[in-house]
Amino acid sequence: MSNLTRDFFMGLSNSKYLNQSAKKWGFRLGAEKFVAGTDLISAVESIKELNTHGISTTLDNLGEFVEDHSEATHAKNQVLQILDTLHEEELDSHVSVKLTQLGLDIDTEFCLENMREILTKAAEYDIFINLDMEKYIHYQKTLDVLAELRKEYKNVGTVLQTYLYRTLDDLEELKDVRLRIVKGAYKESEEVAYQAKEEIDANYLEAVKQRLLRNTFTSIATHDHHIINEVKKFVDANNIDKSIFEFQMLYGFRTEMQFGLAEEGYNFCTYIPFGDDWFGYFMRRLAERPQNVNLVLKDTLYTKENTLKKGPVIAGAAAIASVAFLAGRKTRKK
Repeated sequence: MSNLTRDFFMGLSNSKYLNQSAKKWGFRLGAEKFVAGTDLISAVESIKELNTHGISTTLDNLGEFVEDHSEATHAKNQVLQILDTLHEEELDSHVSVKLTQLGLDIDTEFCLENMREILTKAAEYDIFINLDMEKYIHYQKTLDVLAELRKEYKNVGTVLQTYLYRTLDDLEELKDVRLRIVKGAYKESEEVAYQAKEEIDANYLEAVKQRLLRNTFTSIATHDHHIINEVKKFVDANNIDKSIFEFQMLYGFRTEMQFGLAEEGYNFCTYIPFGDDWFGYFMRRLAERPQNVNLVLKDTLYTKENTLKKGPVIAGAAAIASVAFLAGRKTRKK
């Protein structure tokens, strides 16, 4: 059943029609729990709040299905605005970007030009830029762009996904690059990726341990407390300095654990997504863990005192029905 749920929400996340429709809805389905608003002002308020708890952030202006130069240029300008704001507000945050949003599927050189403009300004402000890793079809292209950018800039890194067979080989190639280690959020074939959780987890821990034994900063991005506890033990056993790594989680997930790790003296970073292009990101979060669906429904339908809300019942049900209706409508059009 969990695989069916994952496939269902992953299918919704890949729908261009639904992603475009969702921009007109405003937040629905409890998306506000995992997305810090539709504008930069809202995201900045979230950053300020987390910074007061000793937590840094990485900010992602959500965007998918970018197919023309004007959209990519607009996305680039938004990133430049984010950099100006982070600098002016003196916020403890770096920025995560997706290369497809900046023109990777349009023209690689055009994408590189956009990234050079971003990295030049980020370097002036001493802000790090992370290239988010997307679907496998963009994997090698992302690494190629990173290699080209690293010839000119040091304030750029990327993400490795441990559900991929090739991760440990790439880890060696990128030993001098700041990395975020994740399990992976997309549905990939067994030709390129592990399918079993146990294999993905084992590869994750191996990748993290290899990185920790080197002196290159690493973001350990997981919500899995078993893995976090294993990392803590490994750090203590090997006298690894806490300054060379951080734990990282997504906005809205395991908030108490986020605060707890920061209070324990670990570097901690929260990944903050924002923007009106929230639908695909939100669907992938629901696909990752079936429990997230229950959490969203509970937040939508019940108060903190666990009593049934009056108004949102109809709204929540209508929102869920809207997704099902639109998905079915799109299918019928094909």
